[in-house]
Amino acid sequence: MSHQFNRTILREYDVRGIVGSTLYPEDAYALGRSYAALAVSEGAKRVAVGRDGRTHSPDLEAALVRGLAEGGLDVVRTGMGSSPMLYFAVATLDVQGGVQVTGSHNPADYNGFKMLLNGRSVFGAEIQELGRRAAEGDWSEGEGGVEEADVTDAYVDALVKGFDGKAYRIGWDAGNGAAGPIVERLIKRLPGEHHTLYTDVDGNFPNHHPDPTVEANLVDLKKLVADKGLDFGFAFDGDADRIGAVDAKGRVIWGDQLLIILAAPVLEELPGATIIADVKASQTLFERIAEMGGSPLMWKTGHSLIKSKMKETHAPLAGEMSGHIFFKHEWYGFDDALYAAVRTIRAVSASGKSLTDLRSEMPVSVATPELRFQVDESRKFAVIGEVAERLAAEGAEVNATDGVRVNTPDGWWLLRASNTQDVLVARAEAKDQAGLDRLMQTVNKQLEKSGIAAVEAAH
Repeated sequence: MSHQFNRTILREYDVRGIVGSTLYPEDAYALGRSYAALAVSEGAKRVAVGRDGRTHSPDLEAALVRGLAEGGLDVVRTGMGSSPMLYFAVATLDVQGGVQVTGSHNPADYNGFKMLLNGRSVFGAEIQELGRRAAEGDWSEGEGGVEEADVTDAYVDALVKGFDGKAYRIGWDAGNGAAGPIVERLIKRLPGEHHTLYTDVDGNFPNHHPDPTVEANLVDLKKLVADKGLDFGFAFDGDADRIGAVDAKGRVIWGDQLLIILAAPVLEELPGATIIADVKASQTLFERIAEMGGSPLMWKTGHSLIKSKMKETHAPLAGEMSGHIFFKHEWYGFDDALYAAVRTIRAVSASGKSLTDLRSEMPVSVATPELRFQVDESRKFAVIGEVAERLAAEGAEVNATDGVRVNTPDGWWLLRASNTQDVLVARAEAKDQAGLDRLMQTVNKQLEKSGIAAVEAAH
């Protein structure tokens, strides 16, 4: 037996595709067999499997579990829940790995698989290797058992362990994603007054798209905070590994701004610690971490890449603009939006100020959101190489950690190839709008020189 995956679903960080178009239950079965072969070759015997609330997740999970068991692994099914809850299961149960069936923050017709094995994320070349195993039928054989375990209560217990925050009035928008039932349990354990939106799980996402990094998806949360006069609000993506936040005035607290707030109490306890953020984060963040006595480290975008770097540097905290926040301090090192929300409440309490005050104290800058430019898959990395060569010839100040990030007197701009889509991603930040316009003119010129239309692609 062998199986050929649609090449577009074997992504950098996970396996992900459109159900009924590029992704089918047969793919889930084959992935189970290929993952099992890899796991068995490393001595693994038991793995946990969870799924999000999408309509097609039960079918994909059933096929995946069958593949894992026929590949010789015992499977512990943790049921419907967030990706972080599956990561928690892997960290606390007697298992050597885990797979979460999830479409993450993507539209309702997407689904996929996030994989852990022997204390690491399975990503990059290892995902391509799973594709090779499937194509060659290089699979292990066995008869694994299947059992069930409910870790929800243990997970919520862990979320509130050591909670030392004050009582606030908070809004929570679960976006009809997998976070909903956990949020309902969590708020019963937290002090204060809590108001929820869309905590019923519905894989069609009838109220708004579950990606809190897009401001349009925070409209209902902002309205709730305003109507009820709340202190702040949180929102989560479909599998609850991305957090969004708004203050009492309805202003968005972006991922890098949240990291500044979260880093303060961590650095108080661990002076000089490394705090990691991705290349899309504001210069303000890196400067502020240094001012607070931390060691800021700019790293590549992508949850798997950040987790690996955290292990290497023993960083207690990391974050991305996309709302992935990773705590090793008092937690397990994985990205968890619900835990980040709890830590935000604690950090605001420890500051002695309101979240609105903390947001108002941050330096004023103007920045673009993440801009995406359509490019042929075969050209995207080549274009970055061409831009880097031109910048080197001009003697520009370039950080090449992930794409090109260029500092100028106006501010900075970034151009990088997406690891998950056939787009180039750009971002720029300046002290004022005139400076931002100049930075974007530079970005557009570089795109045009490489034959890319300087028109933003639809998300």
